[in-house]
Amino acid sequence: MEKDDSSDAPVWHLYMIETAAGAWYTGVTTDVERRFYEHSRGLGAKALRGKGPLRLVYQQMVGSHGEALRLEARVKRLSAANKRLWVAQHRN
Repeated sequence: MEKDDSSDAPVWHLYMIETAAGAWYTGVTTDVERRFYEHSRGLGAKALRGKGPLRLVYQQMVGSHGEALRLEARVKRLSAANKRLWVAQHRN
């Protein structure tokens, strides 16, 4: 888990996963690799269980938990097409 240099608070990330059917799932975590592993093994969100294989399509370091939750809420309100566009615009 990454820590913010200015404090002991963990750094939160936004991530997006694509299912085998092409649906996208958006979430936040302090450890994207661990969380994706959990989702891949059916241990994460019920929305992804039995929907594999899964593909991690995007991840972004955000900062605090509150910032990550606010960004997650904004992204989740986007249409599927606009989520894909948003990811294309925010990839490095």
